[in-house]
Amino acid sequence: MIVPPSLDVSRETAARLAAFVETLTKWQQHINLVSRATMDHLWQRHIADSAQLFELRPPGALHWADLGTGGGFPGLIVAILAADRAPDLRITLVESDRRKAAFLATAARAADVAPDIRAERIESLAPLRADVLSARALAPLPQLLAYSERHLSSGGTGLFPKGAAHAQEISDALASWRFRVQKHSSRTDPAGTILAIDGVSRV
Repeated sequence: MIVPPSLDVSRETAARLAAFVETLTKWQQHINLVSRATMDHLWQRHIADSAQLFELRPPGALHWADLGTGGGFPGLIVAILAADRAPDLRITLVESDRRKAAFLATAARAADVAPDIRAERIESLAPLRADVLSARALAPLPQLLAYSERHLSSGGTGLFPKGAAHAQEISDALASWRFRVQKHSSRTDPAGTILAIDGVSRV
């Protein structure tokens, strides 16, 4: 399996990513991990899309928590990249669906990485105190900020990929929350934006 050159990863990371894709392809036949319509574009639509978040991690981050990891995006891709580029970065994957959590455990073993996988609901999970909190296609921004208040460390950063309606989500969130936001254009979706958020507090 050939990793697209745009990912620019080491041979070891490429092998880990290929093992992940092989595992996902097998499990996809039994449970719906990603939209079937996107399977032919898996590398660009899901893997490269997740990998760009890794590049936005703040310096010195030691704990990255991904909420609603599902088919591994972005959290397991971050764990695979971190194995080579940031070996001190601890990864927590939160996925309440036990079948998907079982997939994540199998895929992590295949890729030779060892994230902490929590098959629990986000709302009932003890505060994670993460330096980075990510969530992809999980919830509107106001709900993500509630999760951030609970699970981000003081000074931590939320990284949330959003689509063309991100401006409306920010406007909706400002009714209940104070926060700082930086927008990063998505490299994989012309209409997409990654919101980097910190300083979260309730109005």
